[in-house]
Amino acid sequence: MSKNRILIDDGFNSEFVETAIFDGILEMPCLEKPRNIIIPEAIIPFSKRNQSANHQAFLAFYEYDVCFSDILRNPEKYASEIQTFAGMVTLDCSLYIDSPLLVQMANVYRSRAIGHYYQNLGNYVIPNVRWGDERSYTTCVLPEKFAFLGLPKHSIYSIGTYGACQSKEERFHLREGLISMLDELQPEVVLVYGAMPKSVFQGLYDRTRFVNYPDWTSSRKRRAS
Repeated sequence: MSKNRILIDDGFNSEFVETAIFDGILEMPCLEKPRNIIIPEAIIPFSKRNQSANHQAFLAFYEYDVCFSDILRNPEKYASEIQTFAGMVTLDCSLYIDSPLLVQMANVYRSRAIGHYYQNLGNYVIPNVRWGDERSYTTCVLPEKFAFLGLPKHSIYSIGTYGACQSKEERFHLREGLISMLDELQPEVVLVYGAMPKSVFQGLYDRTRFVNYPDWTSSRKRRAS
């Protein structure tokens, strides 16, 4: 074999799911249900972690994918830094409603795989639940709702609305996916990072306990005023 052997990184971090249990025909890595439900004191975007001294907060990834692209490639690089915070919400890899189905499935996988890795290190990990179009949160195409694969029922979850409910179509899928999530996972608590428009959440407030967190920009503006 040549000494100049080329190593190909497929980007899916298979070494980080060696101890994982897999769910469904797509074999999504599973996240464990925490023993106790912890409501974060605050949620800080990963890219802003050095701008806050509040290490009782949870880190989250509700921002452009490029802001956390390095953690997708090299999650072990940030392991010790993430452990200085009270916990984390798993990666919010984009599932645009016009993305190819394969891309949507791959980004759910990445979020679960890296979430499992950090959970395995002893971090308190809250699953981020993200869906795209109806193919991800219904069985209209696949026999499973892959947006929810690998997640325990009756637990705590987080969703992000920041930048995800600008158009009528986005609000439609956000609401329909949320209803499907409530039916499928039967959550105890749902953290909401960003606005909670009535067009999305109306009639759903009694389905679970929603805990709202303003996005980083809005919270900075409030403090400044």
